[in-house]
Amino acid sequence: MKVLLTGATGFLGKYVIDELKNNSYQVVAFGRNEKIGKTLIDENVEFFKGDIDNLDDLFKVSQDCSAVIHAAALSTVWGRWEDFYNVNVLGTKNVVQVCEEKNLKLVFVSSPSIYAGAKDQLDVKEDEVPKENDLNYYIKSKIMAENIIKSSKLNYMIIRPRGLFGVGDTSIIPRLLELNKKIGIPLFVDGKQKVDITCVENVAYALRLALENNQYLREIYNITNDEPIEFKEILTLFFNEIGTEGKYLKWNYNLISPLVSFLEIFYKFFRIKKEPPITKYTLYLMRYSQTLNIDKAKRELGYYPRMTILEGVKKYVEYSRKNNRESWLFCLWLLYQWFKKSF
Repeated sequence: MKVLLTGATGFLGKYVIDELKNNSYQVVAFGRNEKIGKTLIDENVEFFKGDIDNLDDLFKVSQDCSAVIHAAALSTVWGRWEDFYNVNVLGTKNVVQVCEEKNLKLVFVSSPSIYAGAKDQLDVKEDEVPKENDLNYYIKSKIMAENIIKSSKLNYMIIRPRGLFGVGDTSIIPRLLELNKKIGIPLFVDGKQKVDITCVENVAYALRLALENNQYLREIYNITNDEPIEFKEILTLFFNEIGTEGKYLKWNYNLISPLVSFLEIFYKFFRIKKEPPITKYTLYLMRYSQTLNIDKAKRELGYYPRMTILEGVKKYVEYSRKNNRESWLFCLWLLYQWFKKSF
C-alpha cells in the first residue's frame, strides 16, 4: 500500500515514515525542505518537494496512493493570519479535494490546542471542543481545517496528539531547557498544573492504527501518553537525566495576565512579526491544567502507548549528549586540521 504523507520533512514526519516503512508501506514523502527530504529517500520512500497550497502538486504526488496522512501545518503560536489561513485552511481544503476526487482515505493531524482556554480542563473528551476559539490564529485555523474535513464526504480519521516531544524536537523541550539556562522557568501555582505530553513515536503509531482501521469511519481521537503529570515534574525528569538543577521563577498570574494581553495587542497593532516574550496561549499552558481522555482511542483504535514518558526523556537526553560529544570532536578535528595547515 502506498501512502502520501504531507509535512514529511517536519518533526513528526520522519517518525511517521519509519513507522510506515517498518510495516511494509510505500511512502510518498511530500514537504518543503529539500535538504531533509533527500535524506528520507530509500527503496520504500519517494520524496517530492512542494507546497500543499499548490493543488497541481498534490494531484501529481498522490498518483497510485491509497491514502493520505496530512501532517503539514504552520504550527506556531504567533504569526500573520494570512499565513495560517493559506497553509492550514486552504492547504487542507486542497488535500480534501484531492482525496474526494481520487477516493482516498484521509488521516488528519489536528491539535488539542483547540480545547485551550483560561480554565482547568481535566479528562477532556473529543466532543468537548468549542465551536470557535480565537485564542490564537493557529487554533482558529485548525478548527476551520477540521470543519472542512467534517463537511466532506470522505472516509477520514482526525487525530489530536498532545505535546509531542522526542529526538529532533526544536520547540517545547529545547526552549524550556534554554530558558532554564538563561533566566529560569516561570511557574504559576508552583508548577502543579496537570498536563499531558506524548512521545512522538507513540503519535506515529497512532496514525498508523488510524490508517489501518476500517471498522470506524469519520471519527476523532485524542492521543497522549496516558500519563497525566504535573508540569514541574516533567521538568524535574529532564533535569535529573541531564544532571542539572532547575531554576524556577515564581510569577503572579494576576499581575502577568494583563501585561500579556497588552503585549499581544501592541504586537498586532504595529504588525510586529517577532513572537512576543509570552503569549496568552503560553500563559494558559503554564497556569491551567489540561489533560485528555484517550479511552476512545484505546477502545476503537487499540491504541496503547508503546513508549513511556521516562523512556522518551532518557532517549532524548542520551541522543543530545551523544550529539554534543560528536560536535566537540568535530570541532577539535577542524582545529587540528587548521593547525596542520598553519604550522
